Amino acid sequence: MGTVLYALYLIILIAAGSCTVFGESPDPILSYEVYPLVRNDISLHLDCVKTENADSSGNILLLHGSSYSSYEFDIDYQDYSLVRFLAREGYAVWRLDIAGYGRSGSVEDGFMPDTAYAAEDINAAAEEIVRISGQEKIDLLGWSWGTMTAGLFAGRHPEHIRKLILYAPILSGLGEQKLGEPFSRNTWEGAAEDFQKKNDGTFDEEITDPVLIELFCSSCWHYDGDSSPRGWCRDAFVDEKTRLIDLEKITVPTLLIYGSHDPYMDRDALSGALEMLPDGSELREIEGGSHIMMYEKPYYKEFRKRITDFLNK
Repeated sequence: MGTVLYALYLIILIAAGSCTVFGESPDPILSYEVYPLVRNDISLHLDCVKTENADSSGNILLLHGSSYSSYEFDIDYQDYSLVRFLAREGYAVWRLDIAGYGRSGSVEDGFMPDTAYAAEDINAAAEEIVRISGQEKIDLLGWSWGTMTAGLFAGRHPEHIRKLILYAPILSGLGEQKLGEPFSRNTWEGAAEDFQKKNDGTFDEEITDPVLIELFCSSCWHYDGDSSPRGWCRDAFVDEKTRLIDLEKITVPTLLIYGSHDPYMDRDALSGALEMLPDGSELREIEGGSHIMMYEKPYYKEFRKRITDFLNK
């Protein structure tokens, strides 16, 4: 496809923005609502997607990674949206943007929203969800840095959590590095860096649809703009032997799920993780999957099945 035609194709997809056109089947009627929330004088974006027939007791909060906000979970192309999948499964699906990210209020110091700060944003959101839903406990899914923030929150506030999912858990330090500037510079290449590539450096279209990659990167720009906070660096850029998630403080059933091609995984730490977690916890590796396997053609359905199987036990 020529460059002009391909660009036009993307414009049509973005303008349409509906799974009923490109998906396997039309979505049931979904409701979307934003719940204003303020902590530390900063507005936090908390929203909820659910179907008309959602089970009021099934609430799950999704927590984003270090570079981009919670829109990452809802790329509206074919049936790839994790938000809409979980909503079709009967959940009220909540998303939170940590301070400084996405549609939450900005921060002056990009180093300020570190893991500990984010854990308290999560607590504020969890308390609001409990208040609105009338349920004492919710499920929680964190991805990448979201596993660090969710893990810390779970250790501090287990009273809020029924089950915890750590997707692509960052268990160990990523190596000592200079912190650099307090805000990252967001680029197309940065947004796309987790998608698997072939030996020649091009994206592997057998694994990820190129249209999805374009939509993912466009969404990151749209919601997160030119920069994102880098408070997470202070926690992650430490010696590889440093444990970033204290599994022994987690007291709720936990699923650790990751792809075998994820470069950020500490296999040694993962191999002994279940010994530190409570009964009912699971460790699942998806062969061939990467850090972003929730959007990879060969792996996203297995990823979802593992999640729902764990939640439904």
